[in-house]
Amino acid sequence: MEILFWSSLFFIGFTYFGYPLWLALRKRFYATSGAEKENIDRLPNISVVIAAFNEEDSIVNRVRDIGRQNYPQEKIQIIVVSDGSTDRTVDELHQLKFPNLDIIALPDNKGKAVALNAGVATATGELIVFTDARQTFQPDAIRQLSNDFLNPDIGCVSGELVFLQDGKGDIQQEMGAYWKYEKWIRKAESATGSVIGATGAIYAIRKNLYRPLPLGTLLDDVLTPMNIVMQGYRCVFNSHAVAYDVVSKNITQEWKRKVRTLAGNWQLLNIAPSLFIPWDNPVWGRFLAHKMFRLLVPFALVALLPASILSQGVVYSIAGLLQILIYTVGLAGWLWPATRGNRFVNLVYFFIVMNVAVVASFWRWIRGQCHSTWHATYPKGQKTLQ
Repeated sequence: MEILFWSSLFFIGFTYFGYPLWLALRKRFYATSGAEKENIDRLPNISVVIAAFNEEDSIVNRVRDIGRQNYPQEKIQIIVVSDGSTDRTVDELHQLKFPNLDIIALPDNKGKAVALNAGVATATGELIVFTDARQTFQPDAIRQLSNDFLNPDIGCVSGELVFLQDGKGDIQQEMGAYWKYEKWIRKAESATGSVIGATGAIYAIRKNLYRPLPLGTLLDDVLTPMNIVMQGYRCVFNSHAVAYDVVSKNITQEWKRKVRTLAGNWQLLNIAPSLFIPWDNPVWGRFLAHKMFRLLVPFALVALLPASILSQGVVYSIAGLLQILIYTVGLAGWLWPATRGNRFVNLVYFFIVMNVAVVASFWRWIRGQCHSTWHATYPKGQKTLQ
């Protein structure tokens, strides 16, 4: 039991703290080259690909937002792929008198992967920018993304997603803390090699490096960047290329988003087994530490408690009591929602629920339910993939 205790504790500690510490040390002593300075004469043609399903309330504003980019408009092609929409998404698009807008109306709803493949097949730009229907871009976002491609070693660039406050939410502070932690890791990965995945709301690639996504792919923003890294190019993070979205207001919204995202990570075991082979994936260690180890933390937590209780010694007794206290606080937050008004209770509750979401995503995966469908998890006009 003592071996189980220390191995579980080490694994949890390395996943949350050890890997970031390794990145910090590596960043201090080793950093890769970044982008060159902007050269206006070398601005490439850009194709912006938006996959949409029943986005009649937001799609027009999204296209207009792209049109407000301070990038030469004659160099921007906007492609909106309606994945079997049953509302007025396509009709709203056809009413737009917008230059360089291509509308692809797929007859059936087959998922985001099919829509993205269709969009890239139509793209004429040297670079492809991927985004969703509900976000907005900072006016220089596309220009910032394109700058990094002046470095020939870079094949994918991830922008930064900034969450806006939309009224009073239950978990906005917790979500803000999580995203600060995640963004720091991405910046450190970028400075020392490659980021593991990209921000789905805003990322760009070289078109010639795109590989069609398998049917039902949930995480295009992980699989596409990793496909590019495995071709010998870097994926970097540019915090100056900013997209804006609204943060989840409550734990229910975040639960749905998290289960889908985590299920997408499990799905990679089926659709991209080469990611798990060291001689195929040049960032194999980072991929495991950043993406896959977090999926195993809940199981390590489950093992840690009985190992603490059944081991002899003061250290194990204290560790067991601390865990019981934390789980009791989390249970109180679940049974009596009013207690979540306390910051500590809400933080513990958020941490436990997010780890339970990992188990739920695992269950979804082993039952063969990792498929890409579209459901509304935001209020009207704020839809996302589920």
